[in-house]
Amino acid sequence: MSDFLRSLRGDTPRLCSLSFIATSMRVQRLHKVFDSDVIAIEDLTIEIRSGEFLAVLGPSGCGKSTLLRIIAGLDQPTSGSVEKDEGKIAYVFQDAHLLPWRTVLRNVALPLELMGASRAERLDAAADALRQVGLGDAMSRYPAQLSGGMKMRVSLARALVTQPKLLLLDEPFAALDEITRQKLDEQLRELWLRHRMTVVFVTHSTGEATFLADRAVVLSRRPARIVEDLGIELPANREATLRSDPKFAAITRRIYSALERGGA
Repeated sequence: MSDFLRSLRGDTPRLCSLSFIATSMRVQRLHKVFDSDVIAIEDLTIEIRSGEFLAVLGPSGCGKSTLLRIIAGLDQPTSGSVEKDEGKIAYVFQDAHLLPWRTVLRNVALPLELMGASRAERLDAAADALRQVGLGDAMSRYPAQLSGGMKMRVSLARALVTQPKLLLLDEPFAALDEITRQKLDEQLRELWLRHRMTVVFVTHSTGEATFLADRAVVLSRRPARIVEDLGIELPANREATLRSDPKFAAITRRIYSALERGGA
């Protein structure tokens, strides 16, 4: 059984309100080779502090998603290790992956149902999570009745409902229009400030990484190596107007320059 699935089978949390404890993690000399002898990741070491929001960027196909899957325990490295505290892991994929025959509320409650929580507990917790992502009025809808942005908010609520120590997101807003994407970035940042779980966020967007993260790691083209590890020194509370700040632009340019050096 993968680490990710084991994390879902842990003790059922207290569900009356969401409460998070962050985890620290060290990716140590990670190496991943696929069966076709393609080297995806080579000798990669990253230390992630408890409660940190880390953005990971790099050229398409450089191994960002592979790194996330290894951290989650959904894939195994060829060599090296991922050392992290015990605790629940939540994963938000590029697609919302909602079950079309279940309401929004029951989609969000599904992880707790799999963990064996009672019906009342899981529905109460799911309703709380939906309210936190601004979908308190959409609980009885079905996925076909939602916009793309709403579906991704449901997916985020489904991740939050397990009270994860570690939240992994693989380009969750990439397919959305720019305005919706920016609004969801703002909402995700607010949720992180509220709960302070550890977050690893894969993105291709330099602006998104600058707005969301406290730190950005830029990877090279395959095999993935670190080109730059950059602390993002911006205010903790970030509003839309920050995107027009010269310091924001300077950090975005530095990340873009690192991507160019990495072969993007």
